[in-house]
Amino acid sequence: MKIVVQIPAFNEEKTIFEVINKIPKKILGIKEIIILVIDDGSKDNTVCEARKAGADKIVSHQFNKGLGVAFRTGINEALKAGADIIVNIDADMQFNPKDIPKLIVPIVNGNADLVTCTRFKEKSKTPKMPLVKKFGNSIFTAIISWLAGQKFTDTQCGFRAYSRECALRLNLFGKHTYTQEALLDAVEKGMRITEISCTVKGQREHGKSKVVENWFAYSIKALLIITRSIRDHKPLKFFGAIGVLLFAIGITSALWLWIRLMLKHKIDPYLWVAYADVILVVLGFLLLILALLADMNDRQRKTQEEILYKIKKKEIE
Repeated sequence: MKIVVQIPAFNEEKTIFEVINKIPKKILGIKEIIILVIDDGSKDNTVCEARKAGADKIVSHQFNKGLGVAFRTGINEALKAGADIIVNIDADMQFNPKDIPKLIVPIVNGNADLVTCTRFKEKSKTPKMPLVKKFGNSIFTAIISWLAGQKFTDTQCGFRAYSRECALRLNLFGKHTYTQEALLDAVEKGMRITEISCTVKGQREHGKSKVVENWFAYSIKALLIITRSIRDHKPLKFFGAIGVLLFAIGITSALWLWIRLMLKHKIDPYLWVAYADVILVVLGFLLLILALLADMNDRQRKTQEEILYKIKKKEIE
């Protein structure tokens, strides 16, 4: 089997050499290990340090496009290189490259399509990190677990291994990040996902996170990506739930007004509520219609994704 270890990097000159240097040169059952660096518009010596460390291939963006775009670039390049397994690891040395053999075991054994590192499954391996960061992780993990219908303990970790089949099936759109969207998309495609506990550094030794510079801004961007993912994968439930809610509120309120009219023979001073009820009922009805149309469009999307999958598979064979 051939492994491509992809490393998205943006201004990581202080750590990328060590990351590449610590990637195992030999792994049992693996014929070839290729190190791929995706330089996301770095302004420092990241590329120079990567070359010095012995990276097999470096792909550079002309300007910083975001981690989500860098990840997709890496997946496409890894597939072109004939990867059977793609391992994604950050360039900041928070993850230990020597854990790669452990991470890929479920895929090598045919028991998983996507393996993600978890920092919180085993208490002994839980890293020290700011309370706000740990709280944010737990909230996002709970949301993704609920949406995916599968219990996860860490959905923000970028240290992951993907089978070729899983990588071919993924269709992602987020620019800022990809971790939550990739899990939801993989679940939607029927991929088998498992978690492996690894010892991870809770904080960077050099510089600040390029993805989570501000937790509030990151949360808004991540929630937007998640919302769009739900909208794309489950449009009937997404629009239908909102439509039913608005319709139910409008009908319930209108029923209350009707009972009041029967008892007191007047609507005043709640005439404005009657207008609001009409708006809610109409909006709810329109959203239910939209839900049905979106569901029809979802079938077309799935057909197009299947065609795209076959095209990508043919290109790399």
